[in-house]
Amino acid sequence: MIRIKKIQIPELPTESPRRLYVYLPHDYQHSGRRYPVLYMFDGHNVFYDSHATYGKSWGMKEYLTRTKLPLIVVAVECNHEGERRMNEYSPWDTDFPGLGQLEGLGQATMEWMVGPLKQEIDRTYRTLPDRENTMIAGSSMGGLMSLYAVTAYNGIFSRAAALSPCIWFSTNELYPLFSKTPLRNPTQVYMDLGTGEIPEDGRSYLSEMFRCAAELSNAGADVAARVIPGAAHCEAAWERRIPVFMDYLLESK
Repeated sequence: MIRIKKIQIPELPTESPRRLYVYLPHDYQHSGRRYPVLYMFDGHNVFYDSHATYGKSWGMKEYLTRTKLPLIVVAVECNHEGERRMNEYSPWDTDFPGLGQLEGLGQATMEWMVGPLKQEIDRTYRTLPDRENTMIAGSSMGGLMSLYAVTAYNGIFSRAAALSPCIWFSTNELYPLFSKTPLRNPTQVYMDLGTGEIPEDGRSYLSEMFRCAAELSNAGADVAARVIPGAAHCEAAWERRIPVFMDYLLESK
């Protein structure tokens, strides 16, 4: 079952409301039990092809229906207005070639997610609200945000999946964050990159991912970093990685 409602985020104003998706496990209505929660970025791309930006979703609905995982998934639609998605998914102000000066609203995004949103979810649904049962995932800029969230908000999130994360977008800020933030145990981070999304001269993309993995490991995280041969930067490619990163995030449950 997926519940969808339109919301406004006062901290991140838009002209139009955005959709909040809440997936409830198949046995939620009659089990009486409490469930771990996975928060996801770009919620419009998570469940439904008809809602997805490019007509193809991650297919999480089909995966969860098939596996019957005892898990609540909360996915928030991004801001589609101009470059507002980039602002909301950038933790720091950035002057980026081709995009100009971006206002980093990533911290405001996370303050809303761990504050009003998580409070509402924990109040409304039978969640396991502790950090060991609270996870976060995203791709591209959402992957960058997942790395930021599991570090800067490590008291809330114990597990993160960052698929094709835009690490290169904020390396000057990201690595110092890792080095000055001891991570609690357990902290698990999955990250990957497809060779089909790397430019011919982009070998540094791979070295950057493995440096990121090493920095997180030095901070105390258990990290799985994978290179996916031929995989492109798109929802269809990320869908194929769902079983891998979900097994990793949930392996101790």
